[in-house]
Amino acid sequence: MAAFGDSRYLMLAWALLQSQVSPHERSKTPKGGGIVMVREFIQTLGRRAAWARWRYRRAVIVAFIVAVSLCAISPPAMAQIMTADHHLRAQPENLSWGWIPTDKPPVLNIQSGDTVRIDTISHHGSTQDEDPVVFLGGFGVQPEEILQDVRDFWASKPGRPREGRTGAHVLTGPIAIMGAEPGDMLEIQILEVSSRVPYGFNSAGARSGALGDSYPGWRAGDPGADISGTSRTIVRTAISDGREFALVGDGVRVPLAPFMGIMAIAPQAPTVGQPGVTVAGVQSSRPPGVYGGNLDIKLLTAGATLYLPIFREGALFYVGDPHGVQGDGEVSGTALEQSLTGVFRFVLHKAAAPAAPRAETATHYIAVGIDIDLDRALRKAVMEVVDFLVEEKALAPREAFTLASLAVDFTIAEAVNETQVVAASIPKTLFVE
Repeated sequence: MAAFGDSRYLMLAWALLQSQVSPHERSKTPKGGGIVMVREFIQTLGRRAAWARWRYRRAVIVAFIVAVSLCAISPPAMAQIMTADHHLRAQPENLSWGWIPTDKPPVLNIQSGDTVRIDTISHHGSTQDEDPVVFLGGFGVQPEEILQDVRDFWASKPGRPREGRTGAHVLTGPIAIMGAEPGDMLEIQILEVSSRVPYGFNSAGARSGALGDSYPGWRAGDPGADISGTSRTIVRTAISDGREFALVGDGVRVPLAPFMGIMAIAPQAPTVGQPGVTVAGVQSSRPPGVYGGNLDIKLLTAGATLYLPIFREGALFYVGDPHGVQGDGEVSGTALEQSLTGVFRFVLHKAAAPAAPRAETATHYIAVGIDIDLDRALRKAVMEVVDFLVEEKALAPREAFTLASLAVDFTIAEAVNETQVVAASIPKTLFVE
């Protein structure tokens, strides 16, 4: 049986009956799924019992009992409706372009333990020179499919500084957590992530990403991919059997696993010469770092938790670079870049800052190594695993290193954003309580 707290069909049924589900969210409901069955059940019984209001009320009660039962037997609906203590919208005043500001006044102040729904927009369609309707229309996107947030941000571009802001990403924030101080740790629980539009973009050129001339592994004479024309490709999404998929080529569909590529707190002191810093105090959003940022760890979907060290008062949390789905490495240079919304819970831990970002899912602990050199990133990830096992699981260093070699998987989470990320997955099943 599914937990009652995960009763997505029940929440969807209620929202649909109240006409609170957007057209895009309603389109995510699987044909014949629980929400459709519940609504039709109520309508049918209501018509049959119109002569007796008390019977109609009883039908509604019975229908919601059915909805609860469907939580355990129906396929998961893609649309999720979760309430939050706050809602931070992707309005121009709440957005930063290409950098992670260290001193931007908070756009939202919250207490530890609060939940926040945060809307994000993709930079694909919102940062180009052409009007979004014209630009996206060239890829077949209809005007009604373009978010008003995208249009409003695009209109705000002329007044935004760009010097040193070399990232492409549009970030929502910052959110200040009351009482947060340098040396503390911020726990970010990812409760929900879902798409806002039924399409996204990927850039895959002959020499983009890991095949590009600027990639550290490139050598003179290396061939590129046999790709001609524009590198930007629109990827439509669709619903099948209650799941949302990206449609890539004929007969190929990729299950969506949406996550935020960037989750960051304000860096300590961006210094020229550090990755992504060409102007003192201005941290580009492109490279990840100890502050989090463009980690692109695909495991950070709904249900995962990220832990970041805090360097500034209030922590100042930003989120963006929304991805509908991504493979480890993000080898073309981009994922499925797709505007998303998410719900997050923020928990403050005093005087507990980790040396590097850490995370966990329901099944694994995740240690992270970050460096401009992939070999160094792997070495740092190994050290993070050993330190974690010694500190949190009370293993001796030799035991920890042995376990890392026997049972921990080290993957290239991201290799195309100036600094590179190795994520180490430690199975929780290894530890017998």
